[in-house]
Amino acid sequence: MRFYLGVHHPNWLSTAGVPLFVSHRRLAGRKTMPRAHAPWALDSGGFTELSMHGRWLTTPVEYVRAIRRYACEIGRLEWVAPQDWMCEPGILAATGLSVNDHHHRTCENLATLRTLLARTPVTADVNVIPVLTGWTLRDFERHYTMWGRYGVDLEAEPLVGLGTVCRRQHTAEIGHIVKTFAHLNLHGFGVKIGGLERYGDRLLSADSMAWSYAGRRTFPGCTPSHKNEANCLRFALAWRERLLATVADAHPDLQEPLF
Repeated sequence: MRFYLGVHHPNWLSTAGVPLFVSHRRLAGRKTMPRAHAPWALDSGGFTELSMHGRWLTTPVEYVRAIRRYACEIGRLEWVAPQDWMCEPGILAATGLSVNDHHHRTCENLATLRTLLARTPVTADVNVIPVLTGWTLRDFERHYTMWGRYGVDLEAEPLVGLGTVCRRQHTAEIGHIVKTFAHLNLHGFGVKIGGLERYGDRLLSADSMAWSYAGRRTFPGCTPSHKNEANCLRFALAWRERLLATVADAHPDLQEPLF
């Protein structure tokens, strides 16, 4: 299981030395890009964009153009999250659409992005992953079936994102959803530490940015210039090591724990 440390400082790609999860919203518009010293994955920034605007303002063409740039200039890009439509009640309220609408739009976006990327050989090996999303278990099951109708065999995919989980408080409920789809190569978006303890052994990979929230409550910082630790790489890496140790203790049978 690979753990991607969620970060909001793109320059850490060249200094952290561990797998990172970085948002397109943090990279877009930069004149120069850092060179990655470790594998990383790209977050589309969908929750922010949909919650702010109720729709995607970034077009698939613009997103693919950015992906091409990141793959070439940053390097070591392992996979990309699509412009998915998550299903939190707040997001549904912002878009005015139904869960079924969000399911269809998520499937359609993956097809569009993969078609556009396939036209550029330099990024042909960058995988845009499908995302399985919903609110109830039944929602997730419906979306699973829908992916098949769109010609996507989730069981054959090297990685399938599990969406709409990072802001949910009921870890046991998410655990049941994870167990239901554990036959897939799942990536857990924003999974809480408690979730990783409970079902981390059923995920192929996961990401979290919870260290920054913890850092905001850790003050004073480690240096006079740090008011708190919300932007401290050293704090983030130490938090990551503690998380890895916790998950390893919870799942001692894992041959190679989160790394």
